[in-house]
Amino acid sequence: MKCANRLFVARKPMFVGSNSFLSQIKRRYGVKKAGFSGTLDPFACGVLIIAFGQYTKLFRFLKKTPKTYRATLWLGTESETLDIEGVTAVEKVPPFDPAHIRQTLESFRGPFTYTPPKFSARKVGGKRAYDLARRGESVDLAQTTSQIVDIRLLHYRHPFVTFEADVSEGTYIRSLAEAVARRLGVPGALSYLERLREGVFVYEKEKPLDPLAVLEPPRNRYLGDPKDLILGRKLRSDRFENPTPGLYTVVFEPFFAIIEIKKSGEVAYLLNKVQLCSY
Repeated sequence: MKCANRLFVARKPMFVGSNSFLSQIKRRYGVKKAGFSGTLDPFACGVLIIAFGQYTKLFRFLKKTPKTYRATLWLGTESETLDIEGVTAVEKVPPFDPAHIRQTLESFRGPFTYTPPKFSARKVGGKRAYDLARRGESVDLAQTTSQIVDIRLLHYRHPFVTFEADVSEGTYIRSLAEAVARRLGVPGALSYLERLREGVFVYEKEKPLDPLAVLEPPRNRYLGDPKDLILGRKLRSDRFENPTPGLYTVVFEPFFAIIEIKKSGEVAYLLNKVQLCSY
């Protein structure tokens, strides 16, 4: 039987929505069940993790952090969307000492507390913030805190500042860029944004990936009858090589499962009988 499961990294082009891009991928590969992890703004380009078949259930278990972005901040630009899609005004601002630009960027290392952009996929009362914002409705988003693992200046050619940032999941680079501009004392918006990496995931021409190599839960070995896993029977923690509470990946070829051993000793299936595919 042909395996319908596939996990790979695609590169989304600029000015294409993530859902539209997924539709293109589905048509190209001739598949019906597919999904992606980590929505990219239409304006942005870069790494998008794609999965087919059963592998669409793996997203929350993947090694996806930190994420690395390359961005260009256009100083002096006002934008409703915090990028070039919503520019409302552009003003000339005096140039800065490159050392000051570098120091300002580096000052954002660590916790970063901010209000997400109103043009974002965050939900407000069950509705997407960007849908409300496009209709001119009020958008009241709660503050959030992200982790800026590292941020570095690549080059500065006034009024454009290009930098890279390694950040925690869910970080809005548009908000980070705006905050950098405000700390410099001027308005600013992104003129370019590219996701270079999501944890261990980089673009390699849509090469199929071995899920066992990119899953966050470590491997554990079941010492009982493999049919217990195949049939989805109730499991006991003392039947595992490592009975310590936690999430684990268990292989029973040609399948694997993700299970949770709880402090009570109870074992729960989070995913079971996911087919391993060879290409």
